[in-house]
Amino acid sequence: MGKEPAGMNHRIVFVAGSSGMVGMQLLHQLFQHPEVDWVVSFGRRELALKHQKLVQVKVNFDRLDQVDVVDEVRKQNRGGDFQSLLVALERGDDRPLVFCSLGTTIRQAGSKDDFYRIDHDYVISFARMSLRYGAKRFAYVSAIGADAQSSIFYNKVKGTVEDDLRRMDFEYLGLFQPSLLLGDRKENRLGEEVGKVLMRAVTFLGLFKKYKPIYDHQVARAMVKKMLNSQTTGNETITSLEMHKMTK
Repeated sequence: MGKEPAGMNHRIVFVAGSSGMVGMQLLHQLFQHPEVDWVVSFGRRELALKHQKLVQVKVNFDRLDQVDVVDEVRKQNRGGDFQSLLVALERGDDRPLVFCSLGTTIRQAGSKDDFYRIDHDYVISFARMSLRYGAKRFAYVSAIGADAQSSIFYNKVKGTVEDDLRRMDFEYLGLFQPSLLLGDRKENRLGEEVGKVLMRAVTFLGLFKKYKPIYDHQVARAMVKKMLNSQTTGNETITSLEMHKMTK
């Protein structure tokens, strides 16, 4: 793949939050998609994952304004495997599609301030970095109930992120609001597990359908569908119920 002629157009994708549930599913689906040539994953640590489409860029999310993606790819291009990606990034006319599934919990972050830094500041910094590389389409994993005016801190932060992203110069902004996520988590969240059992029960009875838990791969599939449809423009909020319908 890296040996293709330098003049060819390549569909480049940027992903942040690849180590999480939705992020990992995004990677696997993007690897399999015929329209995607390169997947550039940004993370604090390198994933134990190899693929011919994958380029991993280790970053400090507190200093994303200092990241030179072209230079980082050049450092890894010793065998010429990433030459076509490098040329495309240097040329600057292959606008990357950007997926962001960055997020944590207050418990994991350790404090509300650190939660805000990760769930808000890192997302906005990643969006700004993406704009520097010509990105025009951005997909963000938010959460059901996101509302900048909410009295619930988690929902308020998610809503603030959404509002700040809407102010940016993207031709398409997809705000994906999943309910409780199903899938394999690295860490155990007892409250969420109890919530999943309860919500499965009430949705089975036909109650509160919009809160029906959704699988990580369904969210990822809905994001890929929306982002690769160039006819979709503007700012769009995709609810959990809509994602269920899109991925039946």
